[in-house]
Amino acid sequence: MTHDTLAGRNALVTGASKGIGRAIAEAFAAAGARVMISSRKADALRQVAQEAAERGLPGRIEWQVAHAGKPADAQACVAETVRRLGSVDILVNNAATNPYFGDLAGLDLPRAQKTIEVNQLGALTWAQQAWHASMREHGGAIINIVSVGGMIAEPGIGFYNVTKAAVIHLTRQLAYEMAPGVRVNAIAPGLIKTDMARELWEGRETEQARRIPLRRLGETADIASAAVFLASDAASWITGHTLVVDGGAMVAPSVPPQD
Repeated sequence: MTHDTLAGRNALVTGASKGIGRAIAEAFAAAGARVMISSRKADALRQVAQEAAERGLPGRIEWQVAHAGKPADAQACVAETVRRLGSVDILVNNAATNPYFGDLAGLDLPRAQKTIEVNQLGALTWAQQAWHASMREHGGAIINIVSVGGMIAEPGIGFYNVTKAAVIHLTRQLAYEMAPGVRVNAIAPGLIKTDMARELWEGRETEQARRIPLRRLGETADIASAAVFLASDAASWITGHTLVVDGGAMVAPSVPPQD
């Protein structure tokens, strides 16, 4: 991908003050897109935009505070993106939350509802807003950040994975309904070295990497590169697909190989 891969396009990335969302926003700007980033924290967003400007990226980054699980915030942020940039050509539903770690038998309803509101309904709401405000008329691409956990059962983060499984199917349904003008795809990261996943890898990086065929944990740049591809014309005949980016973990045997 070159510095002008996304030139002339306007992108909106939720949950973009850090981690995967920030990496995607910066990769989009490096590919020439104008990018609106959102999250709940103004200071963090301002810092991302300022540092991007200091780096002299081909595209620019602007910001707007928004809670991904609040429909009114989604509507306002999409409207502000259209006002400032002119359209929403690319939407990345990246924002997610995981307020509960443990077995489903112990999950309380308030934390279950919060997880659904942000991870599942949030993805739907932002897609709806982008569709009505811009994409129905002009077309575009939507990328939902899900997880390989949405395809398997595993301890601790089971309900988070339930919501991600729902978004995988939401991706297929929206791809069918929004075609041919809008392509809708998802990226399912494996274990990425982010703050949100820290409990899964910190202090165990070598052990975890041995279970992965490519022998390393994922970096946010790995997901950002996939997002640039799916947003670009190089993926113009791809929709309804979930791209697994996990270093081969999903195809590895359950017992790690002996080095």
